[in-house]
Amino acid sequence: MSPNNDQTAALQIASGRKAFVEPLQLGERLKEIRLSNHWTLEDVSKRTGLARSTLSKIENDHISPTFTAVQKLINGLDIDLPQLLKQPKPQSRTLGRRDLTRAGEGQQHPTPTYEHELLSWQLAQKHMIPFKTIVRARAFSEFTEWVRHDGEEFLIVLEGAILLYTEFYEPLRLERGDSIYFDSDMGHALVSISDDDAVVLSVCTRGQPN
Repeated sequence: MSPNNDQTAALQIASGRKAFVEPLQLGERLKEIRLSNHWTLEDVSKRTGLARSTLSKIENDHISPTFTAVQKLINGLDIDLPQLLKQPKPQSRTLGRRDLTRAGEGQQHPTPTYEHELLSWQLAQKHMIPFKTIVRARAFSEFTEWVRHDGEEFLIVLEGAILLYTEFYEPLRLERGDSIYFDSDMGHALVSISDDDAVVLSVCTRGQPN
């Protein structure tokens, strides 16, 4: 069986044909092993014979461990060199945020043509802006100017039917369940054409993507 990359690296290090592992990688890996076993620095110190302060400096990339120190880590933690040299798992960047909006409890923003209900309005620094809109306008002439804002917009009709007016296209009829994605810095306007006021759900980005 051919050795894998970790085993090859270990053999090269042991034979002196490869420089020892970068301290940041080894430090992160040592910390990963310690935390996965629910060990404190003191626990690892007792297992390996290395001072607690030395272990802390290795984990925080303040010193590069000697080969003797690595041997103590391997023996004390009951692992082999490839296990110690294994790349640390990338840390999760998940923030775990959430913001519940109960029916009818969004932040209201009425205008002469629309009645907006801003959803997830308590969550700051979000990349998307979701809102539900009751379309009151019945004719394009009710708008004094185009609606436009930075970024992009996704829109889906929840109830009724609308005409979507856009700056560069002919008016487009959208029925319940129809959706569209468009650049929202292009002038646009919604007009309800059903017996009752139409209701749409929109999600906007804050600006143009990088």
